[in-house]
Amino acid sequence: VAADEGTLHASGSGVPPVTKDYCIIYNSNWVSLPKTLDNATFMTLENLTSTVLCSPAEVPPALMKDKAVVVMRGNCTFLEKARIAQSLGAKMLLIASKSKLSAISDNKTDYEDVIIPIALIRYNDIVDMQLVLGNEVNVTLYSPPLPEFDYSMVVIFLIAVFTVALGGYWSGVAELENLKAVASPGERDTRWKKEENVTFTPVTVILFVVICCVMLVLLYFFYKWLVYVILSVFCLASATSLYNCLAALVGEIPCGQCRITCSNKTIEVRLIFLAVFCIAAAVVWAVFRNEDRWAWILQDILGVAFCLNFIKTLKMPNFKSCVILLGLLLLYDVFFVFITPFITKNGASIMVEVAAGPFGNSEKLPVVIRVPRLEHSASTLCVLPFSLLGFGDIIVPGLLVAYCRRFDVQTRSSSVYYISCTIAYAVGMVLTFIVLALMKMGQPALLYLVPCTLITSSLIAWRRKEMKKFWKGSSYQVGWRP
Repeated sequence: VAADEGTLHASGSGVPPVTKDYCIIYNSNWVSLPKTLDNATFMTLENLTSTVLCSPAEVPPALMKDKAVVVMRGNCTFLEKARIAQSLGAKMLLIASKSKLSAISDNKTDYEDVIIPIALIRYNDIVDMQLVLGNEVNVTLYSPPLPEFDYSMVVIFLIAVFTVALGGYWSGVAELENLKAVASPGERDTRWKKEENVTFTPVTVILFVVICCVMLVLLYFFYKWLVYVILSVFCLASATSLYNCLAALVGEIPCGQCRITCSNKTIEVRLIFLAVFCIAAAVVWAVFRNEDRWAWILQDILGVAFCLNFIKTLKMPNFKSCVILLGLLLLYDVFFVFITPFITKNGASIMVEVAAGPFGNSEKLPVVIRVPRLEHSASTLCVLPFSLLGFGDIIVPGLLVAYCRRFDVQTRSSSVYYISCTIAYAVGMVLTFIVLALMKMGQPALLYLVPCTLITSSLIAWRRKEMKKFWKGSSYQVGWRP
């Protein structure tokens, strides 16, 4: 069964005529709709939603002759309704549904004697049509192709590059403060108490990738339970990350530093209010996460904060660890996107299934940046489609960008590694979007981001004759001076 989204173009009888588009669901195996309105034929719409059309006796034939008719869903099959409508002279059958639009599920062979187009439409749209266009309405069906490029990709690109660049820069600022603390013994203990970084070694990198694989497989088989665990973890982690990001900005403001003391500990009042705000943001998102009109904005803000905090906190000690991490996660991405369809029973990749919610689960994992598609199409009439980019496609290359920035600070190399790697990430994102538009299917972004960033970083290190130091990491702890 193929369910396709199309457009019902309705025109009122006024001068000039008022027009409006509505979503329809049809089956392209049974009916071929024109791609544009140039070849579309308009018909007068007869509103028969007072009947379900399960018997020819329900409607006088004169009401249906050479018209597009709309009847209610229910009591009999689509095939029975279509045969009755066709026998009474109708030229188009619309079936109004008060529930969610779904695919027409009868067999194709049963429809061989049905020549009129059949489509599902929302009952609320029929009501809206009468209110906006009046009782005399002409309609036609067409199915415009999806635009190859959508401006939501530009927004995704800007968010991703901004997050990677800012995360790398923030990591470099933290590295510079560490170097100053090392060079000043009086500040060393204070700085190390504040330091919350976690350093990845090659062994922990491998362990991390194994955990990612196990978690993805568990999500595939136990999604409906584990999705709520992931939602809870995201709320906690994103609230903490948003607090860390905003606290770094608040710390630069010289006013509002009054403190309160509790249990021999002092804390700034503004930080208490900031913590409450961050927790409230995460709770609001959790409650309204399925509200497509605006919840995506809050999810993206929390997601960007999560990625920034992750990139800043997780330190790669050397380029060797970066190569191992990015290389293994590239293989992980490609395997679970391109190889697993040959293993699963339904022929779908585990990665895509988990991202979409396997087995039709309505809860979605909050591990993506979401931006609604901005170009008008049949899809935007039926649902609010989104362009997506996984957090991993920001965090994983971002860890390399952060290492490049720290290496610049350690070697005082005028940000050449950081700027080059950030540009390489941007090029990789553009390449991802180009392949996405050409192949018209989801792509593992790391397939393009990893080679771009690793090759560029390697070329810069080779050109500057610093590959050995870049590969092993800098021994800045000895002899660094501000």
